[in-house]
Amino acid sequence: MAEDLRVETPVEVVLLLASPRHRYEGRPADGALPADGPELRDRIELRAGLGIVGDRYFAARAHVHATVTVIGVEGLEEVARSLGAAVDPAATRRNVVLRGADVEALRGEPFSLQVPGEEPVLFRGYRPANPCAWMDHEVAPGAFRAMRGRGGVRCDPESDGVLTLGPAVLRTTRPVPLP
Repeated sequence: MAEDLRVETPVEVVLLLASPRHRYEGRPADGALPADGPELRDRIELRAGLGIVGDRYFAARAHVHATVTVIGVEGLEEVARSLGAAVDPAATRRNVVLRGADVEALRGEPFSLQVPGEEPVLFRGYRPANPCAWMDHEVAPGAFRAMRGRGGVRCDPESDGVLTLGPAVLRTTRPVPLP
């Protein structure tokens, strides 16, 4: 698969999140559960077929093809403009936030991310990471509807590796420029 990933797009990894517990449980009006420790990371380790080490979905059978979620910050910025509100990318609970490519185009596609000094991490994009009712409560009123089609992609790592904040290279089989 890696040999087919010939289209390179410079991107930036702007946020990495790994949470040992699911915090959006119950009714959104009751608020999110407290964090069990730091969730925002400078670095995450990924394991092929298992997900992010230390994340709530690591090796979770119920989350086949959905152990990692990737979202584009540009879509969130558009959501913020449409709502006239600030949007904190961490509130979406997506694991990897990228700047510089159309993340929504990665559905059903193989891709890799490589940060300086590390080997590429191979992924397979699967289905959309659809927003839920929690987005209206935790992101901004109206975010649930505004994030439709911009919620990111659920995927699985197909190789072990490391991602860090900062510059990275996204490799794909076809161009995925910003819409």
